[in-house]
Amino acid sequence: MIARLRGTLLAKQAPTLLVEVGGVGYELEAPMSTFYELPEVGREVILHTHLQVKEDGQTLFGFAQPAERSLFRLLIKVSGIGAKTALAILSGASVDEFARLIQHADIASLTRIPGIGKKTAERLVVEMKDKLGTGGAAGALPGSRGAVPNDPVAEASVALQALGYKPAEVSKLVQAAAAPGDDAEAIIRKALKSALRSG
Repeated sequence: MIARLRGTLLAKQAPTLLVEVGGVGYELEAPMSTFYELPEVGREVILHTHLQVKEDGQTLFGFAQPAERSLFRLLIKVSGIGAKTALAILSGASVDEFARLIQHADIASLTRIPGIGKKTAERLVVEMKDKLGTGGAAGALPGSRGAVPNDPVAEASVALQALGYKPAEVSKLVQAAAAPGDDAEAIIRKALKSALRSG
């Protein structure tokens, strides 16, 4: 099991990262919470990782904080929650915020996350309530890997669609969130907070 990587960040294109360690390039999928903490390309980065092995391939997930990885591992054990949904959850809410939603059984807020319907939200509350006493971690999503434009609004739109939001929702969220001078990560962060809080 690959548990931790320390190397040079070669590329970051939400939700995918490329990290070089000892001459080997590792491609990882990461939640937006991790993207917010990444250094500039070319700088050293340390990531806590989870390797998922399936019949159709292997996917390595990277997290800035151990708590994010812990929560990711808890989430993917819940019936109906895969890596993609776990990434959407943890991209839209911090570990502490997600724990608060679970403890308060906030079904309405949980169902605003892509891929989570009412039944899944209720299942999350039931299965996660007793497991979040020590905090958790973020999930990861194998998503769209198409070329991302340099335009921050376009880049934010691509990332939000990769998280599962529909094009019409993305357009509305990005238009409301984008401000002059914002980079893609700032737009995404504001859009995700808005999506979680609005009905």
